[in-house]
Amino acid sequence: MATVPTAAYSIGMRIVLDNVPGTLGRFAVAVGEAGGNIAGATGFEAKGPSVSRLVDVHARDEAHSRRIVEMVEALDGVTVVEWWDRTYKLHEGGKIEVLPLCSVGDAHDLAMAYTPGVARVCMSIHENTALAHEYTIKKNTVAIVSDGTAVLGLGDIGPEAAMPVMEGKALLFKEFAGVDAFPICLDTKDPDEIIETVQRIAPTFGGINLEDIAAPNCFLIEDALKESLDIPVFHDDQHGTAVVTLAGLMNAVKLVDKKLEDCSIVISGMGAAGLAIGKILRDAGVENIVGVDRMGAIHQGRDNLNFAKEWFAEHTNPDRKAGTLQEVMRGSDIFIGVSAPNLIDAADLRQMAKDPIVFAMANPDPEIRPESADGLAAVMATGRSDFPNQINNVLAFPGIFRGAFDVGAHSVTESMKVAAAHAIAEAVNDADLEPQFVVPSVFDKTVAPAVAAAVANAALIDGAVRS
Repeated sequence: MATVPTAAYSIGMRIVLDNVPGTLGRFAVAVGEAGGNIAGATGFEAKGPSVSRLVDVHARDEAHSRRIVEMVEALDGVTVVEWWDRTYKLHEGGKIEVLPLCSVGDAHDLAMAYTPGVARVCMSIHENTALAHEYTIKKNTVAIVSDGTAVLGLGDIGPEAAMPVMEGKALLFKEFAGVDAFPICLDTKDPDEIIETVQRIAPTFGGINLEDIAAPNCFLIEDALKESLDIPVFHDDQHGTAVVTLAGLMNAVKLVDKKLEDCSIVISGMGAAGLAIGKILRDAGVENIVGVDRMGAIHQGRDNLNFAKEWFAEHTNPDRKAGTLQEVMRGSDIFIGVSAPNLIDAADLRQMAKDPIVFAMANPDPEIRPESADGLAAVMATGRSDFPNQINNVLAFPGIFRGAFDVGAHSVTESMKVAAAHAIAEAVNDADLEPQFVVPSVFDKTVAPAVAAAVANAALIDGAVRS
């Protein structure tokens, strides 16, 4: 449950008010006393005995929204004609559609767009399949592939229930980078079947965005597809989170007069995101990284490590620190959480180094709430939109694919990811940099083009483009 009213639980109400003094005021007071927040209302002109208007109200959860409606319905002079859940209303019929790029208004158009003219293009691609990147939707289209096993903080909810998230991803691709994307939710959890399915549909797409696939299968699937396909394959839960986290840290350390490569970092959560964050930090020059899972600190020789954690143990924690999360946090400069809510408290932050940086990104509830870290953390970031410094993947993935498409990249290299992080960090001017603003707004439309340009340049330097 949200602790404050949020748009995620907003409702719309069509109300009719008696046109007498004080009626609108009593309505507003009732909403406020119920704990709701009026977020918007249509304008109106008071004529006649009554006035109708639409009002948007933010609530804390579904039960709270119903209580708000009940309190309004109990008011004299106010009639609730209808009300609805605005989030569900937005999802009716889905959030994306397919639109044509050319008209078919006469026989000439038809002859070019379809038969017989289309046969010429088909045969050109038959003779040179690389032309599919120029003359089909492959040029600008991403498949968003999920098995629904690790959706948001909801877990294994299945492919159908995962669809709204994948549709949302497609919406963001188009809105921020002009990339066409389509959700592909698969009714299998078998990594071999997922790999085979994606390989078979790959001719249609210019890139593959893997999404919400549980570890460790996500590592197997990504590695196999990167090896077998000649188009970019990007697991956003890993690399998108890692890119934006690195960007935020690049700016955060400036505020505490530290160098990122000199910092000691503890990562709580060794799933897809945690492992990828550790890897990108290594690529950025950080050596002192300790990952922690449910069994404690990860180090060489520890039991209960899967193949991905074995790699992590071999390449991090040079001092082989062992112990609980609280034990390895002592004296550390940076805490990064991609695990579970309420794992640490103010006492743990007091044991960290001077001016600790805390990125508590568990969703929907962070490892420590900003209120508890206030006055202790020099910089605080979360994964939530209702707090400052949201570490949101939308800052990364649209621009990364845009840049890859712009230069015909066949893969996404590690240096392309680091370049994306630098571009995101640089979107915050030094003059604007402050503890409440270390990453740009997700609505900053300059970010995706900047990321695209940086990624495209890195791809060219790496030689990761089709010849």
